[in-house]
Amino acid sequence: MPGYELIGAEELKEINDIFSSGGGVLFRHGFDSLRNNCFKVKDFENNFAKKLNSSHALAVSSGTAALRVALASLGIGPGDEVITQSFTFVATVEAIIESGATPVIADIDETLNLSAKSLDKLITKKTKAVICVHMLGVPSDLNNIIKVCNQRNIRIIEDVAWGCGGNIYGKKLGTFGDVGCFSFDYAKTITTGEGGMLIFNTKSLYLKASAWHDHGHENNPTVPRWEDTRTSSGFNYRMSELQAAVGIAQLLKIEKIIKLQRTNRDLIWNEIKDLPGIFERKMPSGSFDTADALVFLTNSKSTALSFRQSLFEEGIYTKILPEAISWHYAGEWTHMKSLVERNSKNGSLTFPESEKILSRAVSIPINLKMNDAFPRKIARILRNKINETTSHC
Repeated sequence: MPGYELIGAEELKEINDIFSSGGGVLFRHGFDSLRNNCFKVKDFENNFAKKLNSSHALAVSSGTAALRVALASLGIGPGDEVITQSFTFVATVEAIIESGATPVIADIDETLNLSAKSLDKLITKKTKAVICVHMLGVPSDLNNIIKVCNQRNIRIIEDVAWGCGGNIYGKKLGTFGDVGCFSFDYAKTITTGEGGMLIFNTKSLYLKASAWHDHGHENNPTVPRWEDTRTSSGFNYRMSELQAAVGIAQLLKIEKIIKLQRTNRDLIWNEIKDLPGIFERKMPSGSFDTADALVFLTNSKSTALSFRQSLFEEGIYTKILPEAISWHYAGEWTHMKSLVERNSKNGSLTFPESEKILSRAVSIPINLKMNDAFPRKIARILRNKINETTSHC
């Protein structure tokens, strides 16, 4: 749990600059005579692209919007299938459905990310793209995912909502696929309250996305905006200047945020790693994760649930696993008609391999301003529950 803990004078200074220097213009385009060259969204995009060593970045209104715009830029629509993983946030599948495409759900492996083996088995002639999600800050098995997709000419979208600032093999997450999508909601590594970003490996995709997120506006510099050229339709997913102002300040803090998250995660893990029946979440070699949460596996579903209950009784919430799994596991999403029609087996929407892993998992949220006694408190609660269970056997 992250950037919102460090919101302060730097963010306020950037917001005030809109009014003191920028004429109070809150719209990302135009009004040049009023704004004294104050363009916060453009600056945020440029700074973000530079931070990730990317050429093209596009700010949008949310991480969900980023996914929807990414699919539009790739021309994904009715008749197409898009594969994603069973463990993600509901928005990943919502974006696929909103595009008119059909979501296809793959299993995860013990990284809690997309299984390349499961992905390979699900590809059909209708498959046009894969959305791999770096869940809770841990990189996906990108080497094997890319290998599978390249062999079958499948486009890759990286959902980096939880992994902003992470890397694998020394390369930033979000820069491996055709498009990288980021979220800046209030619980993400850096926040703008709401908001998102896309990065692209080609200018052509960037231009398609830029127009599509702005009602088709091409922002042709040779004509005023009200006479702007267009070659496609689109929608409105623009970011406001206020969001971008906060983002500019937050981006300057990202290294500090990730360093604190990783330090605090390690402090907790070092206290609990030797407890019996607790196993570390796997991570691809070469990973630099953002430590959005500490996830560990247990021997059974009942153990995971008992840990969660014991933590809850002492005022400690778990994060997603097992607390909010219904919003993050596709097997729960029976309200999505096209998801059920395409993925149910014998009338049941289940993904047994994923369930075996997720049902045994517990995640501890990581706070930047962690109390020094917190790691020992976690260890005490878990140790007491283990001892209690052992004594009853």
